[in-house]
Amino acid sequence: MSMHREEPASFAFSSDNEARAKAIIAKYPAGRQQSAVMPLLDLAQRQIGGWLPRIAMDYVADYLGMPPIKVYEVANFYTMYNVKPVGKNHVQVCTNLPCWLRGSDQVVHACKKTLGIGLGETTKDGQFTLSEVECAGACVNAPVVAINDDYYEDLDEATITRVLEALKRGESPKSGPQNGRLNSAPLGGPTTLKGGA
Repeated sequence: MSMHREEPASFAFSSDNEARAKAIIAKYPAGRQQSAVMPLLDLAQRQIGGWLPRIAMDYVADYLGMPPIKVYEVANFYTMYNVKPVGKNHVQVCTNLPCWLRGSDQVVHACKKTLGIGLGETTKDGQFTLSEVECAGACVNAPVVAINDDYYEDLDEATITRVLEALKRGESPKSGPQNGRLNSAPLGGPTTLKGGA
């Protein structure tokens, strides 16, 4: 993913994304192409490098034949869209109640310490942005951090530090539970319905 920190002078879908956009719009009934606004914004954000400058939102609005303000509303409402530049690794720490009860404050502290930035900030090298989110939707494996498209779950200070240090080295750490749990199964294996009649 390239890193564009400045508002580009122009924007248009690449030929690959143009084909993807047409395929996405084709999924909706005739006259309902505006329903594709969310996936098209995602496509534009990925093409730009992780954020949606106004020129890209205007392009999507024009592409779908809708007022730009409607596209701005969508992009500003949903936290999956970034209307300002973010780092190559967008670290989003869930601090909602289930994550907080299981230690998200310590995870936030470890992120700040490891990255040397606060919430809402980006490292000077543009590699990391640290954000707080309200709910990552993976409460059973709390605390959870989303980094770009990957979820890191069952975190504590040590495990999130290992994940971030690996990313700093250019590695791709294993996503998912970080405590040995299989997906969202109980830690330590089944606890009920273990035997026959």
